[in-house]
Amino acid sequence: MTIKITLDPQAVNNLDLSAVRNQIEPLIKDTKLADYEQQLQFAIAYERKADDPRELSEIPEIRLWYVRLDSVYPWLPFLLDWQTGELARYTAMLVPHQFNRSEGIIFNPEALELFVMNKIFVLSDWLPQQNIPSRSRLKSMAQLFGYELDDDFFGMLN
Repeated sequence: MTIKITLDPQAVNNLDLSAVRNQIEPLIKDTKLADYEQQLQFAIAYERKADDPRELSEIPEIRLWYVRLDSVYPWLPFLLDWQTGELARYTAMLVPHQFNRSEGIIFNPEALELFVMNKIFVLSDWLPQQNIPSRSRLKSMAQLFGYELDDDFFGMLN
C-alpha cells in the first residue's frame, strides 16, 4: 500500500506542506500506523532548465521545503520507503554532501552522524508512543548509514 505524494514547484516555492498533511494526518489518526512503515514515496516535479546539472538535493528551494517538512514531521523516516531510496534522498536534502561519479553521494561525516543520532532520538521516543517496537527498527536505520548501535546504548535512552 504505497503512498505517493507529488511535490510540485508551487508547493516548494511556498513551503506548502498541504499535500503531505492531506496524506499523513489520516495515517496519524489510524491506530495501525505500523502498517504504513516504509510505504511513503515522493515524486518531485520540479522544472529545471535543460542545462541545469544540479541534482534535486542541490536545489536550495527543494532543500528548504524538506527542512520545513522535517520540522513538522521529524519522525517521517519511519514512513519513508527505504528500499526505493527515499530515506537516502530525504537525508540528502537535510545533510551536506557531495556527489562523486564513481561513489555516488558522499555525506559530510559529522553532519551525517548528527542527523542519524537526531533521528534515532526522535524515533526512540515517538515509536513507543505509537505502540511500535523500536529497537530493531532503529538499529536497521542506523546500519543503512554505516552505524552500529549497541544494546547498551538503548539502556541510556530510558
